[in-house]
Amino acid sequence: MLNMGHRIEMVHRMHLGEEPWPAWTNYPRLFKNGLVTFLGMLYYYLPGALLVYNGEKITGWTLIVLATLAIPGYMTHYCRNFDVREIFNPFLALSRVFQGGAAYWRAWGVALSALALSFVGLIFGLFFLVTSVWFWQVAGFSFATVFTQEFELRD
Repeated sequence: MLNMGHRIEMVHRMHLGEEPWPAWTNYPRLFKNGLVTFLGMLYYYLPGALLVYNGEKITGWTLIVLATLAIPGYMTHYCRNFDVREIFNPFLALSRVFQGGAAYWRAWGVALSALALSFVGLIFGLFFLVTSVWFWQVAGFSFATVFTQEFELRD
């Protein structure tokens, strides 16, 4: 929860025009924002997961892919004012994905590359904790840059 909350805090600072790092402060707020965004992820993934579990694999996996695509669309906007209404509107989040255009898909390329690299930390045991935090920062920065520019979220 703290790692996810850190990503939220980092992007929030970007919106305010502040230095995004270091953002490991105010642990209760990091935990709260991590928890809220995690609940949003459950909200987005649960319908697809239940359909897959019940044998509706094509529809279920389609919803899981759509959820994965929509999550960056709500996270960056949630970071602006910590308004939970930004999270629990999947149609709004998904529409923002398409408005992000080619830059959004480039952000996915950066994020997926960082995810793959973060697993190198597994070779060194606990170093994965560091590379995992690094991955979330790269992903957060990539998507936040796209959505902040597209929707003029920065002060």
